[in-house]
Amino acid sequence: MKTQNTTKPIGRFDPLNDYLFLKVFGEKGDEVQLLGFLNAVLGWAGDDRLVSVEILENRTFTAEFMGDKASVLDVRAKLSDGGRVNIEVQLSNLKNMDKRSLFYWSREYAAGIKGGQDYVNLDNVIAVNIIDFDFLATENFHTVFHLREDREPDIVLTGVLEIHFLNMVKWRRLEEKDIAGDPLHRWLTYFDRGSPPELIAEVKKMDDAIQTADERMVYVTGDEEAIRAYEMRQMAIYDMNTRHLEGKMEGIAENTLEIARKMKAMGDSAERIHVITGLSAETIETL
Repeated sequence: MKTQNTTKPIGRFDPLNDYLFLKVFGEKGDEVQLLGFLNAVLGWAGDDRLVSVEILENRTFTAEFMGDKASVLDVRAKLSDGGRVNIEVQLSNLKNMDKRSLFYWSREYAAGIKGGQDYVNLDNVIAVNIIDFDFLATENFHTVFHLREDREPDIVLTGVLEIHFLNMVKWRRLEEKDIAGDPLHRWLTYFDRGSPPELIAEVKKMDDAIQTADERMVYVTGDEEAIRAYEMRQMAIYDMNTRHLEGKMEGIAENTLEIARKMKAMGDSAERIHVITGLSAETIETL
């Protein structure tokens, strides 16, 4: 039974909270907005445009699951052309996005065949990663990867693998955004929690699928249990980022101590070590 929430947090809900994203795009009944988003990402139009999608649900939400920082809340679907798609939102930079994406792509690919079947039955799999940290040495906010021959990149080994990265950091840096002409620009404007309300209203008017997604988000966030799950996922993301930052700072501190040890072993004065490393005289004395 749906219980209306009476204590909504101030400000706009984050569409890229992975739980909220899954509720808006990954459940039965979410096909309209999922189709709109996928066609925008894939750039398919005309006769190539996706006309239907089957959402594959595989999640049971418990308090333990929602609070687990390692949980992956991905959207899985079967496309009208027979292929499969896996969408993941990743807001924390754990320095493993390349291998992580390949792992989840391979899991979905292997799931497309049963024991004894011919490999020809394996479906193409498209992985779409929406990330909110800087990744890859390119200025492009949308990057796409296939299996190509090194010296002749026009030769593709197979079309079974296609991996997309939508980089929200690079998207925000983009000076000229074309929300009128590019549907993907409209979607990323909607996903960006920092977009002003008047701009959100504009992209909703331009795109029926975005309007449908927003209506679904409003419905989902009217439920108190959904709000609790949303906040648990927000806290899990915060904890993960905090833990990663602490680990990074510990690494920096250990590197600084190692530099100080080497300087001391080489006969540098405590004053010089302090100037170079910033360590206190007491710490230098104990090295």
